[in-house]
Amino acid sequence: MDLAKIPAGKAAPEDIFVVIEIPAQGAPIKYEVDKESGALLVDRFMATAMFYPANYGFVPNTLSEDGDPVDVLVVTPT
Repeated sequence: MDLAKIPAGKAAPEDIFVVIEIPAQGAPIKYEVDKESGALLVDRFMATAMFYPANYGFVPNTLSEDGDPVDVLVVTPT
């Protein structure tokens, strides 16, 4: 997957695309998208049995202060 080809959204900031790296209530595993291959790889196993309350990921083609794409939590109805 070429992340450079995924826009931030159709009508950002109101309508954005996100890449989910950690699904809500999933296993305590942190995934990361490899910038060269675009593959979703295991970054690390969390030391505690912590679960994310929402889908966690990033907005493609954005840049935050830490040099990474902007992080997002996607909150949806249960």
